[in-house]
Amino acid sequence: MVTKAEKQFAKNFNIDDLPDVPAGLPPHLKAQQTRVVSKNNAPAHTASAIYSGTYVSSTEEDDNVKLGNFYDNFKVDVVSLTKTDMEFDMIGIDAAFANAFRRILIAEVPSMAIEKVLIAYNTSVIIDEVLAHRMGLIPIAADPRLFEYLSEHDQANEKNTIVFKLHVKCPKNRPRLKVLTSDLKWLPNGSELLRESENKTSKPKTYTSFSCSQDSLPEFANNPITPCDLDILIAKLAPGQEIELEAHAVKGIGKTHAKWSPVGTAWYRMHPEVRSIYINLSYALWETALCFVFPHPNIYVS
Repeated sequence: MVTKAEKQFAKNFNIDDLPDVPAGLPPHLKAQQTRVVSKNNAPAHTASAIYSGTYVSSTEEDDNVKLGNFYDNFKVDVVSLTKTDMEFDMIGIDAAFANAFRRILIAEVPSMAIEKVLIAYNTSVIIDEVLAHRMGLIPIAADPRLFEYLSEHDQANEKNTIVFKLHVKCPKNRPRLKVLTSDLKWLPNGSELLRESENKTSKPKTYTSFSCSQDSLPEFANNPITPCDLDILIAKLAPGQEIELEAHAVKGIGKTHAKWSPVGTAWYRMHPEVRSIYINLSYALWETALCFVFPHPNIYVS
C-alpha cells in the first residue's frame, strides 16, 4: 500500500534534482549546436538549429527564435568604416540570419540611380543604348530617404527625380577628350529639354514638373547632388565629336536592377576560433593538434 509520504514524494519528484543527471546539454552537443568544425574533408555541423526540439536537454532549453532573446544576445561591433567600405562583427546570430542581412544589403536597401537618359546629340563611337547603360551604373551621392518612389503614373517632380545634364564637345585639332562624371551638372530646377507637342500654340513643356528648385530645399542648400566619384570614365571623344544628353535619376532597389544596389558586394565569414586539442597516443607520448573551430555567433560582414 502506497503511503501519503510516498505519494507526496512522487508528486514533487523531479529528475533534474538527482545529482547524477547533468544540467543542460552535454559538452559535445553544445559544441555541435554552436560551432562549425573544420575537418580534413569538409566542415561539420554546418546546418542551423533554430527550431524547437532540435536539442532536448534536462533544463528544457528552448530552441525557438524569440525576439527578446535576440535583443539580449545580438550585438554589432564596427571594425572599420571608410567612405567606400565597412566591416563589422555580428555577435550572437546564426549564419542563416547573417546571410539574410547580406541579401537585404544587396537587394532591398534603396538608392538613387539614373533610370532615364534623354539623348539630344551623340556623335561619339558609343551607341546610344550603351551610353545610357553606362550612365545608369554611375553611383549618385544622394540620400534616398529624402526622395519618394516614382511610379508609372507619377509625374517627375522635385520629390522623386534628380536631373543631370551632360554636354561635352571635343574641339577640332585637339587631342582626344575624356568625358568624366565630373562633367555631369546637376539641374536643381528640373529638365531643360522641351517635349515635342502637336499643339504649336501651347507653351512648350519639359520632361519634369518641378514646383520649386531643389537647391532651395534645406537638405540640399549646402549639399549639392553629385556622382559619388568624379573621375569615372563615361566616354572618349575624338576631335569634332559631341555628346549632349539629360539623365534622370530615381529611387529604386537592387531587386529591380543591379544599378540600384548600394553595395558592390557583401559577404560574410564566420569568426575563427583556434583550439589546442591534446591527443593521448600512449601513456608516455602526448601530441598536440590544432583544431580550427568556427563559432556560429561571431560573424564578419564586409
